[in-house]
Amino acid sequence: MADTRTKLLEAALVTLGKHGIAGTSARTIAAEAGVNQALVFYHFGSVDQLLVAACEHGSRQRVALYRARFASVTSLRELLDLGRSLHAEERAEGSVAALAQLLAGGQTDPKLAPATTVGLNLWIEEVRQALERVLATSPLAEFVDVPGLARATAAAFVGLELYEGVDPEGAGQAFDALEGLVALAGALDEMGPLVRRAARARLRRHS
Repeated sequence: MADTRTKLLEAALVTLGKHGIAGTSARTIAAEAGVNQALVFYHFGSVDQLLVAACEHGSRQRVALYRARFASVTSLRELLDLGRSLHAEERAEGSVAALAQLLAGGQTDPKLAPATTVGLNLWIEEVRQALERVLATSPLAEFVDVPGLARATAAAFVGLELYEGVDPEGAGQAFDALEGLVALAGALDEMGPLVRRAARARLRRHS
């Protein structure tokens, strides 16, 4: 059985997903956890500090579930397929919705911003490692800012989670566009060494 501190951490994430940052308070979190709201302040000092801890707690738990799957990725196609699975699973779980609410709260609350960044960086690091591995032998490797691309990928993932809530068809089209880019990169990887060298030379001229 979860202890009170863990109950509050998990209840904070559920409350964020249900009510958004504006509807998250000591009262609503405590009600979700089934405890007295005074325990929020006993264990964490403030609602903000609870949200900070909950963000990192939730992100570490979710990233740990996918770490082995990230580590097994060997191509951009597999990475995109994993992204699709993550999209469906995390949307059902509600954890990305909670992270998005914390990102929104961090725009105006300086106490939330650093902690939310920590949570997002846990995802970014997994994506970065996968990208470095799959791009290592690609002609694109020397032209891609992998850390920057990992950040863009994670940001797009959070955005797509929210976008699907208001426009599922549009979110599907966004994923389809990514499919096209992955297919293009895959075709380049399959070309012979002469074509790959020519592609590198052309890219260098335009970089």
